[in-house]
Amino acid sequence: MADWNYKIEEDDDDEEQEEGAESGGDFRYSGRDSLIFLVDASKAMFEGFQDGLSPFEMTLQCIRSVYTSKIISSYQDLLGLVFFATDKHKNSVDFKHVYVLHDLGTPGAKRVLELDGFFGDKGKAHFRNTIGHSTDFSLGEALWVCSNLFSDVKLKMSHKRVMIFTNQDQPHAYDPTKAKAARTKASDLQETGVFLDLMHLKKAGGFDISLFYRDIISMEEDGQDLGVQFEASDRLDDLLKKVRAKETRKRALSRLSLKLDGDLALSVGVYNLLQKAVKPPPVKLYRETNEPVKTKTQTVNQKTGEILLPSDTKKAQTYGNRQIVMEKEETEELKKFDDPSLVLIGFKPLSLLKKHHFVKPAQFIYPEESLISGSTTLFIALLTKCLEKKVMMLCRYTPRRNTPPRFVVLIPQEEELDDQNMQISPSGFHLTFLPYADDLRKLDVPEKVPANQEQVEKMKEIVQKLRFVYRSEGFENPALQQHFRNLEALALDLQEPEPFEDLTLPKTDMMDRRMGPLAEEFKDLVFPPDYNPEGTTIKRKQGDGSGQAEKKAKTEVVLSEAELRGHVQFGTLGKLTVPVLKDACRLYGLKGGKKQELLDVLIDYFKKH
Repeated sequence: MADWNYKIEEDDDDEEQEEGAESGGDFRYSGRDSLIFLVDASKAMFEGFQDGLSPFEMTLQCIRSVYTSKIISSYQDLLGLVFFATDKHKNSVDFKHVYVLHDLGTPGAKRVLELDGFFGDKGKAHFRNTIGHSTDFSLGEALWVCSNLFSDVKLKMSHKRVMIFTNQDQPHAYDPTKAKAARTKASDLQETGVFLDLMHLKKAGGFDISLFYRDIISMEEDGQDLGVQFEASDRLDDLLKKVRAKETRKRALSRLSLKLDGDLALSVGVYNLLQKAVKPPPVKLYRETNEPVKTKTQTVNQKTGEILLPSDTKKAQTYGNRQIVMEKEETEELKKFDDPSLVLIGFKPLSLLKKHHFVKPAQFIYPEESLISGSTTLFIALLTKCLEKKVMMLCRYTPRRNTPPRFVVLIPQEEELDDQNMQISPSGFHLTFLPYADDLRKLDVPEKVPANQEQVEKMKEIVQKLRFVYRSEGFENPALQQHFRNLEALALDLQEPEPFEDLTLPKTDMMDRRMGPLAEEFKDLVFPPDYNPEGTTIKRKQGDGSGQAEKKAKTEVVLSEAELRGHVQFGTLGKLTVPVLKDACRLYGLKGGKKQELLDVLIDYFKKH
């Protein structure tokens, strides 16, 4: 039954299967997210500057930001860019005044550089000469082109969206035929699962969405009237915030049942609201063509060299000098505890959950109406009652097949909105993992604090001076930021990466100014007058200057009795080196050879004296 594995690397052009499939209880939700930016290129978009940017430049800045972020976070998502109200045209159906700059595809450095060519005075002239403006256009034909872009993609798509950027609230005011055609095509797109969003920009006199676009955009994706959800954008940050809220698809880790009692259950989706950012894994490339390669693993019989099929191999466990052979199905059955689900055990007051119960980042659950009808209604009822009674739900959580269950609590959260009626915090339950009994460690806290009241008060003053408002989003991972800046500079042919300030480094100058003399006062209270912070006294012998190599500096380490006694009390004596321990033993007339013997005799000596 002995065998070994080796990997064969070869160029494989087969279409990816089940791209993005989730590893939870339901495998129907797979595919790539796709997004088309449909941008108004009329002359009105190049007028009315705000913060030095025209509405058109603001839109392209926003699209460029999405491109660069997708390259890092979701490089497999599909993005496209289409201009309407143009003089030139470029599209598969030869419609006039519709220009497809980018087909639906994965974003890359080439696309970012193309967008950079449209900024500034030279960029405007370049756009005017290569694409141009027009007033004789049809929004319905532009939507038709977007529909064809979705149809031309052979990959499986999980989410399709079109974002319309314009500052004209009535594009076909004098042509009811074109207005009707646009409404009809928008309705057709929505019936095929394409979401239409309006990212309207500020215009003189205000943007009235009810004149035309209320009939175009997707009205009730989230149960709200999206047309009046926010005001027209007049700043880049405001526009980017709205685009981020819409283009980010909330992918569920899994979709499973929340079992309440007997046959009563509802379906929920489990989401990650926060996830640790890591460097992307390296991609193996074929040396001659520089194309990505795929790795395949084959099992080979070590004796005969024959390639083995999965059915030819079995798993075995030696128990009591006997080899027990098991089929693959049997090993999978051994790992299975329960089907993926959440099983309600009971309710507990929220006050019973303590901060030290934290095990790992929480997840978030939200009702999934498509699996069990009526789940949303029951979910809202549970959430409302838990908020009223200030209780949490104790559950047994099995996230995936062949995964042992965990005990969790579902903490209710109420929805929060900002002043523009944009959602800050969603309504739902935070799924918080509970520790097992052996996860809680017992700490040996010293009975007597080795500090007097004066020292404690002085340290309180220091801590008070160094306090600041901590926000996790205010600190970026310096290693990740530098890594992606280097990649960006390489891809965009920049002379050097964009400079980055490491905010995790302590601001020593500011700390010194805030504390003033407090640090020296605390040092005088705690340490003796001749205390050396390094704990070492170094003596060096100078060379004779005759050209010969100088002798290696001799280092003597002198520890006072108070320092040695402190090391013994706090259990840090083992951090000292063997020469230091030998000098200490020699000082007190103790004998020992190896490090452990030296530690034992010193600990025993200070316990007796």
